[in-house]
Amino acid sequence: MGNSSTALKSWPVAIAADGATINGGLVCPADAQGIVIFADGSGSGRHSARSRAVGEMLHRGRLGTMLMDLLSPDEGRIHLSTAQYRFEISLLARRVVAAIDWIKHNKPTASLPLGLFGASTGAAAALIAAAERQSVRAVVSRGGRVDLAEHLLDRVTAATLLIVGGRDDIGLELNRDALDRLKGPARLAVIPGASHGFEEPGALERVGVLTANWFDLYLAGHEIHVK
Repeated sequence: MGNSSTALKSWPVAIAADGATINGGLVCPADAQGIVIFADGSGSGRHSARSRAVGEMLHRGRLGTMLMDLLSPDEGRIHLSTAQYRFEISLLARRVVAAIDWIKHNKPTASLPLGLFGASTGAAAALIAAAERQSVRAVVSRGGRVDLAEHLLDRVTAATLLIVGGRDDIGLELNRDALDRLKGPARLAVIPGASHGFEEPGALERVGVLTANWFDLYLAGHEIHVK
């Protein structure tokens, strides 16, 4: 993964989707070689500390990031008290598609190779969006509920990395089943000793390294150098 000393540029983003407005933040080096949209589960979003930590690793490799709230402010408030949108995967996927279309229709980002990073239920939304938008070159799923995208897995041609904790028995089974369904280059990476949330010391850093290397290869076209 290459390093860059180029200063980062950042600006807020507001995207119309389903009659609502979803908010995000775009961070991009001037010499960006690609851009990654983050799709966290419905209980998280652009302020996720875990996604921000992974995003910082991507910035060092000259990749831009867009962290998104997949729910509107009103939806987010409802979800906090009711968890109403936890499994509204089709809605979350439409929001990811809206973010993809925004990237591809805005001149500063339109030509950049595009990837998606999804966590938990957001990973299912990312995979569905990748099936619907062939402009997505690569996907990384962190602890993903990939079973919720089962009906479209055989349409995903983007290079896909499935990251699962070694202690996440259910997640391992679901992701192993999904691996055989994906049509593009695919890999299952298991982090020993990690649970579904990757809270263990060093687990999230390992997620970041794996993610950065995957996007470095499939977006920037460099060879993976960290195993």
